[in-house]
Amino acid sequence: MVDLSAVSPAIALGPLDGRYRAVAAPLVNHLSEAALNRARLQVEVEWLIHLTDGGVLPGAPRLSETEKAYLRGVVEDFGAEEIAELGAIEAETRHDVKAVEYLLKRRLAAAAQAPGVVGADGGPTVLPTVGEIVHIFCTSEDINNLSYALTIRAAVEQVWLPAARGLVEDLATMAHEHADAAMLARTHGQPATPTTLGKELAVLAHRLRRQVRRVEATEYLGKINGATGTFGAHVVSVPGADWQAVSRGFVEHLGLTWNPLTTQIESHDWQAELYSDVARFNRIAHNLATDVWTYISLGYFHQRLSAQGSTGSSTMPHKVNPIRFENGEANLEISCSLLDTLAATLVTSRLQRDLTDSTTQRNVGVALGHSLLAVDNIRRGLAGLDVDRARLEEDLEATWEVLGEPVQQAMRAAAVAGATGMADPYERLKELTRGKKVTPEGMREFISGLGMPDDVEARLLALTPATYTGLAAELVSHLDD
Repeated sequence: MVDLSAVSPAIALGPLDGRYRAVAAPLVNHLSEAALNRARLQVEVEWLIHLTDGGVLPGAPRLSETEKAYLRGVVEDFGAEEIAELGAIEAETRHDVKAVEYLLKRRLAAAAQAPGVVGADGGPTVLPTVGEIVHIFCTSEDINNLSYALTIRAAVEQVWLPAARGLVEDLATMAHEHADAAMLARTHGQPATPTTLGKELAVLAHRLRRQVRRVEATEYLGKINGATGTFGAHVVSVPGADWQAVSRGFVEHLGLTWNPLTTQIESHDWQAELYSDVARFNRIAHNLATDVWTYISLGYFHQRLSAQGSTGSSTMPHKVNPIRFENGEANLEISCSLLDTLAATLVTSRLQRDLTDSTTQRNVGVALGHSLLAVDNIRRGLAGLDVDRARLEEDLEATWEVLGEPVQQAMRAAAVAGATGMADPYERLKELTRGKKVTPEGMREFISGLGMPDDVEARLLALTPATYTGLAAELVSHLDD
């Protein structure tokens, strides 16, 4: 039997890098191991530039613009060759951050041969002489926490959020389109006060949009303060520098929020907050998927075959299965499980440092990837739906008993206003409707026999299940608030 683990090109173990690669691929640019190493390289380069620009280190040369451009070009050009070289270095160092440090030092040494790279005085570049400034005063976690903040922020802002916003807007568009489509509500799965399809979709769009706003407001924290967060080595080595200002300035230069109080690690609380918000978005999207699945089963939605795929069932050719929503459900559940674990694990670290966060954070891409895949499937599923208004009307016309509620409440209001004969409204409507099918004629006959004030009776006699939707259609407009 062929050993599939040895087949070339390599076969993916997980579905995000295999079957669903096309959807999840944009996250590779931010949350893969290679992307993390590129971010580490970026942080090391910017730290070197920051220290030399600020005159923090006595005797350190200032870098020219060509030298800074060369260093930043090392990050910009980080690709397949550099990934392979870095892998070879790490095979010797057995330390991922140290491997990045060594790679950068190699590039510093090679700067003398790079065309156009000159020192600040116009002479030869000084880059080959500043190797010992690379990673100075840093513990690995100084580099890692900033790198993760940069990559997670980029993944969320450039990949996940656009997809999430797209789902919200798709749903909001549907809500507006069907704002007045009267529909039987089903509280506890039983026929209940009618609503409109658009209003129910608007509820979900509104809920999802709130979570999107929370994710958009995420504060990405970072620190660079040494082995236990005390600036100990910094102060001993260069006592004249304002190390808190240097640290804060660097973190903010990266576009992050400075965290002044940490142990060896940045505490990851912001990550836990972000993952909880994304998980909450996921759970609302799961609610959307299961509700739409149910509406499909009720016949309220028809699925266009072209939108779902050419085969609905392997043996039952009449079927068009709601696979997009089922796929969405499953991937949202996987994503939430991972996000919940990330949020719970990352906020704890034994004393000043343990390494549980190292392995945990490597799964951020997987957690967001399954969410991204689910969002993609749900959007595709929604795009393939047609509303069957005739089916909505059929259900409403078959459930005149739902008018028991407005008749009862009108009786109560009439009694308060001084009308007589309105006693025991709930019990009288219960006797008429509970466990029984009520015909239009039966409901109207009951209303006519109540002795209501003329205007109230006329209003109730004109009511049908399809018109008993209150302000549902108007409420959809709140999506535009």
